[in-house]
Amino acid sequence: MKKRAAVERKNQGPTTPEVSMVLQQLTLPLLMAVEATKKGLYAFIQQMGMLALSELLAAEAERIAGPKGRHASEREYHHWGSATTTLPFGGRHVSVERPRVRGKGKGSKEVELPSLQTLRETDPMTERVLEQIAVGVSTRGYERSLEEVEDETMETRATSKSNISRSLIDGTTEKLAEFLNRKLDDLKLVAIFIDGIEVAKHAVVIALGITRDGTKEPLGVWAGSTENATLATGLLQNLIERGMRISEKTLFVIDGGKGIRKAINQVFGNQALVQRCQVHKLRNVRDHLPEARRAHVTRQMREAYKSRNASTAKKMLVQLASWLEANGEESAAESLREGLDETLTVLRLGLPAILVRSFSTTNAIENLNGTIRRVLRNVKRWRGEGMIRRWVALGIAEAQRGFRRIKGYKQIGTLVVALAAGDKTMVEQRKVA
Repeated sequence: MKKRAAVERKNQGPTTPEVSMVLQQLTLPLLMAVEATKKGLYAFIQQMGMLALSELLAAEAERIAGPKGRHASEREYHHWGSATTTLPFGGRHVSVERPRVRGKGKGSKEVELPSLQTLRETDPMTERVLEQIAVGVSTRGYERSLEEVEDETMETRATSKSNISRSLIDGTTEKLAEFLNRKLDDLKLVAIFIDGIEVAKHAVVIALGITRDGTKEPLGVWAGSTENATLATGLLQNLIERGMRISEKTLFVIDGGKGIRKAINQVFGNQALVQRCQVHKLRNVRDHLPEARRAHVTRQMREAYKSRNASTAKKMLVQLASWLEANGEESAAESLREGLDETLTVLRLGLPAILVRSFSTTNAIENLNGTIRRVLRNVKRWRGEGMIRRWVALGIAEAQRGFRRIKGYKQIGTLVVALAAGDKTMVEQRKVA
């Protein structure tokens, strides 16, 4: 029997583990060759790059001071040996030898080679640091994230935690200044999303604008101890100071916070039409309910918000509030009735279904906030409001990389028309309702 089993196994061929072992033995040399080729190619690129730089610097020195070792009585500069300088390379600083050129005569100074000045002024290291930190690399792990320098004679520096922290502060400060000082007078906005997030026990309010072609434009950020009307008013006034103009009615989409709503009314008055986020309203109502009734109420509210007619949606929601009250859920009924009309603003404007979905919730700015929170996870210790604002600006810059125009942008002209006739249309629909 044993001999028969052995013969059968032999006839069946190698087992799965044996096949796997053979494949590993075959592919391992290939993988090692690919890795060696990759390192060899990168080392070659490094060497050729440094060689080209040396040739460039030598050519510039010769163009200024003439060929070395040749007498020229009319020359104004002469070669003066060499010195070590640092230049950005691959997300770090490297030390390279550069030729020196000085003017003739007593008291003359050294002449800086044009290429060195250009390389220093366009130092990409700060941008590299911001890029690495934004994708989740810590300041301690920054050096490990860089490609290795294969040339053992090349001295590298500026990759320590303290150096990276300084570069990060410089970069985020620049991003913040660029963001907060940007002029807004060239933007033609049809809608503004406003929402707040909490960072290190500070409230941060962010504004995201939607232009007439559907482009998303981060407008501003403001930080304070709590999310209140004063904080939101500070943000809106800053937008006006930077040139934002609301000459026509504009749609404001908010989560329902009373502070933000009060600030919009104080700053823009009748020029603002407010849409309160339907998702936030649904969550607020659901939080007042026992588990057994949440599914039913959620389903009823979603059906109401799917209505193509604002009056129908309002009737359904009012009936639901009455049902809640009759069944002892007074707090849920009160939450549903509070600001009910403003959850139906986009329905009253008679927009296409795709635009109703885009502007009936704060999802557009919630996606931005999600990226900000992801970037902010890298911070382990916060040091004041200034640091919070710098990092939020970095998160916004990272989010902008993936921005797309709002869904339904091809039909956004209908929103422009609806806003222009907003007062008349909405008053008539309220009378019908």
